[in-house]
Amino acid sequence: MQTILIVEDKKSMAEMLSKSFESEGFTVKTSHTVKDGIALLSAGDIEAVVTDLKLPDGDGMEILKFAKGGFPPIPVVVMTAYGSIEIAVRAVKEGAYDFITKPFDPDHLLLIVKRALEEKTLRMENLVLKKEFHRFLKIPEIIGTSEKWKGVEEKVRRVATLKTTVLILGESGTGKELIARAIHHLSPRANMSFVAVNCAAIPKDLIENELFGHEKGAFTGANEVKIGKFEMANKGTIFLDEIGDMAMPLQSRLLRVLQENEFERVGGTKSIRTELRVIAASNKSLEKEVAEGRFREDLFYRLDVFPILIPPLRERREDIIPLSRHFISLFSKEINKREPSISQDVEKILLNHEWKGNVRELKNIIERAIILCDGETLMPGHFNINRMAHNRIVLDAPLHEVAESAVRSAEKTRIENALRETHGNKSRAAEILKVSYKTLLNKIKEYGIS
Repeated sequence: MQTILIVEDKKSMAEMLSKSFESEGFTVKTSHTVKDGIALLSAGDIEAVVTDLKLPDGDGMEILKFAKGGFPPIPVVVMTAYGSIEIAVRAVKEGAYDFITKPFDPDHLLLIVKRALEEKTLRMENLVLKKEFHRFLKIPEIIGTSEKWKGVEEKVRRVATLKTTVLILGESGTGKELIARAIHHLSPRANMSFVAVNCAAIPKDLIENELFGHEKGAFTGANEVKIGKFEMANKGTIFLDEIGDMAMPLQSRLLRVLQENEFERVGGTKSIRTELRVIAASNKSLEKEVAEGRFREDLFYRLDVFPILIPPLRERREDIIPLSRHFISLFSKEINKREPSISQDVEKILLNHEWKGNVRELKNIIERAIILCDGETLMPGHFNINRMAHNRIVLDAPLHEVAESAVRSAEKTRIENALRETHGNKSRAAEILKVSYKTLLNKIKEYGIS
């Protein structure tokens, strides 16, 4: 239960605000002076402050200054009966979350405080995510040595500091959200909210409410105002993943946000201004979706200002081993294991695999291998990669690699057939294959045959 501090010298006003916040499930502490307010702040457990500007023993700005000096900073809403542009500007410059002039609607104040708390939570989550970036993505040293990946890195750096809308394209599992977070992390908005929305994961009849929120009484069960993702992301970045799955009517509303920087909540008539950066992503060809009438052409051009195409892992095989080593280090530390090395056989398996699931598939496979490995080296038996994919013929490789992969594929298939024929009797299989028992065992290990 979140605790709100109300600093107001008029007892009747303080009591009215206390009841209003308590009816919404908040715990409320009240103070009538600057001195007592600072004492309550010093005691801790305060999540947000609502303070009057004129107090008997000083200025509400003293409360504001004290609240902003803590970590994390506590959002402060300043009330005053002496509203003016000068005072509002001063409050904002000093770090106030918002400024409200008496008399006001208590529901309006409640909404402001709720929004402040949402943004505070998201800001703290972003601090954790930044640490995760340094550990996982190694910004500014994005993992990858291939020329294609260096091209992605260069585009991220070029666009990050701008307000430009970005469209990230790529197959599932290539790391589109990671790139979006990297852009936010390197931007001037890094200390503000990063809000991610998976347009494909939310039911179509709920996504409008999720994005734009709703007013109290907008529909049955709407017992209070709900803040949508666009309000949460104000001043920061909103990431719309799998935007190609967004329904046409909602595309129209999104287009208006991009054009006018405003929207209405579901059931509302008041336009809400927003200032944020939009990053969208899709694993579909949006040009094809436009051609087939499933995606608005005008919205596509609004989003396609700065496209970034993330190549699939199979098209940047130089990155497979560096990424594998990174994940090996990551998961070894997580489960307190000594970091194992990679055998040459495993490297060949990883390099020859098709990676339909891209980096996500590689990450999951490495995590499982680390759990299974008890020795100092990762071996083929630690991996659950589809056995037929271990030695697929790589037709776009140099000729000597094509020949090698073809031989390995043929050898593996022949060994498996011999073992089936002998019902797993390795000695008999070795006789059929005209190789020594030891050679057969080595081959079984090399190809990861169960």
